[in-house]
Amino acid sequence: MKLSNAKVAGISLTVFAAMLGLGFSAEPLYGTFCRVTGYGGTTRIATAAPKEIVDQTITVRFDTNVADVPLEFRPLQRSQDVKIGQHGLAFFEVSNPTDQEFHVIAAYNVTPHYSGKYFNKLECFCFDERVIAPHETKKLPVVYFISPDMVEDHVADQLETITLSYTFYESSTYNGPKTQAALGAANSATGG
Repeated sequence: MKLSNAKVAGISLTVFAAMLGLGFSAEPLYGTFCRVTGYGGTTRIATAAPKEIVDQTITVRFDTNVADVPLEFRPLQRSQDVKIGQHGLAFFEVSNPTDQEFHVIAAYNVTPHYSGKYFNKLECFCFDERVIAPHETKKLPVVYFISPDMVEDHVADQLETITLSYTFYESSTYNGPKTQAALGAANSATGG
């Protein structure tokens, strides 16, 4: 069976258009997939803490980083012990020791990555642009809980420690899920 040049051109154009469309939709689809499933350490956003509190304690460690921004960023506590289902409140502090104003965005991740689907935030300073004025210091709260569903997961039910990590990026260089995925891959490669 011999195809005419017009049919080959039509098939080629259709395949090209489909690949182009998939290329443009891959990043938003991946971001949605990560938020829904918790894949890659992406946590979930919740509107209320669960009513059930499980008598199992998890240590939540806090990690902070800055990416090419001369800010000082630290957790005001290194870790917290919370019961599964109980809400936790943690504070972070960001300081600008320079004479320059910075527009920044904080991205987050949790490790081990499979715990992301159980780690929920009720309030977070992440993904909102913040302006840090020269010589300004800001306290930033995070309210979170670990879903009681975790005790039903045979992989996660014995987990003792979860690390919540934040990285501040200059707004103009932050590239959303691509940047966050690269950070997650780097953390996985270094064991961090």
